Amino acid sequence: MPQAHDRTMTDDGKTQPPSWYETTRVASRERPRLTFELDVDVCVVGAGLAGLTVAREVAQRGWSVAVLEAERVAWAASGRNTGFVLPGFGAHIEDIVERVGLDHAKQLWALSEQGLDYVRRTIEETGMPGVDPVPGWLHVSKIDNDKEVRAEVERLRWIGADAEFWPAARVREALPNPRYFNAVHFRRAFHIHPLNYALGLAALAEQAGARIFEETPAVSIDAAGVRKRITTPSARVRAAHVVLAGNVHLGALMPQLAATLLPISTFVLTTEPLGPLLDEVVRYRGAVSDTNRADNHYRIVGDNRLQWSGRMRAWEANPRFAARGLVADIARNFPALGKVEIAHLWRGTLGRTIHRMPQIGEIERGVWLASGFGGHGLNTSAMGGELVARGLVEGDQTWRLFAPYELVWAGGRFGRAVAQGIYWGTRPGDRLRQELARYRERARSRRAARLAERKDAGAPAAP
Repeated sequence: MPQAHDRTMTDDGKTQPPSWYETTRVASRERPRLTFELDVDVCVVGAGLAGLTVAREVAQRGWSVAVLEAERVAWAASGRNTGFVLPGFGAHIEDIVERVGLDHAKQLWALSEQGLDYVRRTIEETGMPGVDPVPGWLHVSKIDNDKEVRAEVERLRWIGADAEFWPAARVREALPNPRYFNAVHFRRAFHIHPLNYALGLAALAEQAGARIFEETPAVSIDAAGVRKRITTPSARVRAAHVVLAGNVHLGALMPQLAATLLPISTFVLTTEPLGPLLDEVVRYRGAVSDTNRADNHYRIVGDNRLQWSGRMRAWEANPRFAARGLVADIARNFPALGKVEIAHLWRGTLGRTIHRMPQIGEIERGVWLASGFGGHGLNTSAMGGELVARGLVEGDQTWRLFAPYELVWAGGRFGRAVAQGIYWGTRPGDRLRQELARYRERARSRRAARLAERKDAGAPAAP
């Protein structure tokens, strides 16, 4: 029987109207609470994308595994994100190369591509319903920086990325927006319905033998000894290995780990159907980002609806406060769409590390971490889940490639305030540079027009 959710729980325990994902979710069965003592090889805490990937991969290798979820499968960021499946990480490639060197960076990039391939392969090989992958990601620049974007494409190619440069003319043919200039196009990226992917992943994990318990929070963990003991409100689990995949929601269970993540909230809206006009205004069907930060990420979904994401907050905020800003962003970029009506509006909170790289590996004997996927969650959570499963079942050490990115305190409330201040502080400067780029382009166009007029009139061209 499908679960009925006319409202959805948010990260802070409050409810809000359902997201577009909730209204278009595939049928999924209800999963029970854990009410009896259980002994397994692996206990996974958190039924998001990383935890479900670990569970599936461990079960496929013949080990017994139980997943404890405090709410329901993919109730947090895994089921509320933008649905972009991209190569790479939250950290810029230049920063990765500077920290670990070129060869190491190439290995990390290859792992990120493997995460992308894992998602694609899982969808294709299992015929996963309702996920609807659409190819391509276009990362657009809103300033005229042809040389910088070309150099970025070359750097990406050095480390093995399938990236191509799009000049402004090609970008504007696909996205007729005078604010847009050059872009990097990633042909192997794609976008999906993330909640349906997570629900499909949960079903695959169960088919492999994993057991998933919803509304079963892990209250405490005793990690001493060979067998770890995980206490829940109604029962206890004993396991040889524990995988912590709860991200920012580890909270009181592991406060020292939760404190290494900045809880970053972004807001997502889906419009009412816009009809044929949307196809004329947004001609590119892949995912689009026109910033390096929270604003703006968008794509076409469903029956010609525009899904738009942005307006970062470093604290919990009601989505309705972001509605006017998101609609204004759409109008600023695509005024031809006219007034758009919001059909769905929601918030999702991701966990971002200070170094913007994921937290993957064994943090003490028998205790594993798969977290910190904010920024590029769909590919890195798949990659991280598979690496952890291989590490604890097969002894594979590939996860140690992430050892340079240690656990770092995120600064608590001060860290959140700094992150928010940076976001707010850089937006005016970005806007100024964008307007200056448009002014220079218009000036060049006027000068070219004057020269053409002089030429047509037979007058000598001005020097």
